[in-house]
Amino acid sequence: MNEVVPPVLAGLYAWAEKIEYSAVGTAIAESRYLFVLIEGLHLAALAVAFGLLLLVDLRLLGAALGTVPVKRVLSQLRPWIIGAFALVFVSGGLLFWSAAARMVANPAFAIKLVLIVLAGINALYFEVAVSRGLVGEGAVAATPRAARLAGIASITLWSLIIVSGRLIPYLPSWVPGGIP
Repeated sequence: MNEVVPPVLAGLYAWAEKIEYSAVGTAIAESRYLFVLIEGLHLAALAVAFGLLLLVDLRLLGAALGTVPVKRVLSQLRPWIIGAFALVFVSGGLLFWSAAARMVANPAFAIKLVLIVLAGINALYFEVAVSRGLVGEGAVAATPRAARLAGIASITLWSLIIVSGRLIPYLPSWVPGGIP
C-alpha cells in the first residue's frame, strides 16, 4: 500500500505524527478536561466570529441593519470579529496539535484548510480593495457590487468551512487503512 501514497503526503503524515505524539499533543489528547475545554472554546469563538461576520455580510448585501452605514457596522464589529477569529485559530491549532496525523489523513480537514485560505483571501481583498471605497458615516448608500460579492463569498466560504469541520469525524482517511 505504500506505493499508493504520494511521498509528499507520507512526509507530511510523518511530520504530523511528531506533532501529535509530542508532549503537548499527548497532554491535550489524553487529558480528561483539556481537549473538551479547548473544543468548547473553539466552537464558542467560532459562533461569535461567524455570527458577527454574518451581520457584516448581511449589511453588505442590504439584508440587515439597512439604516446603519456599512463603515459604522465595520468599525463597531471588526475588533470583536478579529478577537473571536484569533481565539478560533489558536484553539484550532491546539486541537490540530492533539490529532495532527488523523487530520492530515482526512480529506474534510484538507478541504477546510483550502476554504480557510480562500476566506482569508476574500477578507484581505475586502479590506484592501473594497472597504476603503465604502461611504462614511452619516450616509446610507447602496453598497458597491464588489462589497456585495465579497459578502456573498464570505457567507458561502464560512458556511462551507463549518460544514467541512463537522464532516471531519465522519469521513474516512485519504488512503484505505490510513497512511503508513
